[in-house]
Amino acid sequence: MTGYLILIYGDESRWDALDQEGRAAVDEAHRAFNEKAGTGVRAAGELQTSSTATTVRTGPDGEPRPTDGPFSESKEVVGGFYLIEADSQEEAVAMAASLAEARQGHGGIEVRPLVGRS
Repeated sequence: MTGYLILIYGDESRWDALDQEGRAAVDEAHRAFNEKAGTGVRAAGELQTSSTATTVRTGPDGEPRPTDGPFSESKEVVGGFYLIEADSQEEAVAMAASLAEARQGHGGIEVRPLVGRS
């Protein structure tokens, strides 16, 4: 099996505008994803809003410096993730496609294989 990182992107303002029913539908899709993936889920989480982020970049003196906020301004920000194991990238993509965020029309889901090191 190979490890895959699933990054869930979306427009935070659209997420904030979801009513209780809309949030419940998203939550149900995540429960179904977790049931289907079973022990293949190695880690997962919903992230706090991008306004809480700190970015560490090289400062003018060549040393790392923290700054407030994400690196780039964008409507779509990473809102959550899964670290899973799957037999193939096709399987990982099919699993990611079952998430509600794949159908909301204001974001996307990125599936990336981990680099295998021995």
